[in-house]
Amino acid sequence: MTTTATRPESSTRQHHLVGLVSAFGIGMLVAVQSRLNGELGGLLGDGIPAALISFGSGLLILLVATALVPRVRRGLGNVWRAIRTPMRGYGGLRWWQCIGGVAGAFLVATQSITVSVIGVAVFLVAGVAGQAISSLAMDRLGFGPAGPQPLTAVRIVGALVALVAVGLAVSEQLSHPDGLVLAVLPALAGVGTAVQQAINGRVARTASSDAYGAVAAGVVNFLVGFVALLLVFLVDLAVRGVPNALPNEPWLYLGGACGVIFISAAAAVVRVVGVFVLGLGTIAGQLIASLFIDVFLPVADKPVTTPVVAGTLLALAAVLIAAVPNLRGTP
Repeated sequence: MTTTATRPESSTRQHHLVGLVSAFGIGMLVAVQSRLNGELGGLLGDGIPAALISFGSGLLILLVATALVPRVRRGLGNVWRAIRTPMRGYGGLRWWQCIGGVAGAFLVATQSITVSVIGVAVFLVAGVAGQAISSLAMDRLGFGPAGPQPLTAVRIVGALVALVAVGLAVSEQLSHPDGLVLAVLPALAGVGTAVQQAINGRVARTASSDAYGAVAAGVVNFLVGFVALLLVFLVDLAVRGVPNALPNEPWLYLGGACGVIFISAAAAVVRVVGVFVLGLGTIAGQLIASLFIDVFLPVADKPVTTPVVAGTLLALAAVLIAAVPNLRGTP
């Protein structure tokens, strides 16, 4: 009896652990993408075309995959049928659940606009607050494919500690209003990231129960985001004019490839562990990678200060606090 009863708990803990590890890798890719898009935006003198290039290259990769892999095309067909006939057994998907790419477009645009000024670490620590709180709300409302998740005291404490961490990390920006405003943008992007992960997970589940469903969700995400960014770019072009010439460094154009990997992976992982657990692991990966990037490959013209390091470590502590119940198999 005891052995049989403990097997499901052990399996649940293993799933959460694997989900956290996977999400950690996703978070590291987000940090790398922030670094790439931030420098590209700085060299172009405009973050919007940098974001458009990132999304456009990611969309191109996914369109090639769609052309070569029939199961991805079938998944996209399932999504289309679900939108057209939501009450006829195709998963109950609504059209607004397919616009997660708008949040992704805002994240990438924010990376390109702010990272070259405030640095990767401050950008990502600010995003922790929005993502942690928004993830709680998404899970509590059952917005993601894993269904409603309990709103426990430990989760709330973890989110509050993340807020304190953000305040500490951006404390030196308080005397510089421009820098503080820029720190608000990634916090809003973090809110959108949690929403994006939740609805992309639903799209992936509707497309297919296997990994190809996650790729199909990535196609939808990048297509919507690219269209949104293209419209913004046309307005930006009319107002600000032509950006600087494209840089020659090929590695600056890998942001889209990073996005393809972590958007598709997140759509798959969120179905197993929920929005909040995915957000925890993603945050941990972002925080650690961002510190290494700002120390060894800085893009902002400022050192990594003690408050930024302390805020990063505190935000990481918030992740661990909120993750403990899931690793123990308790709600």
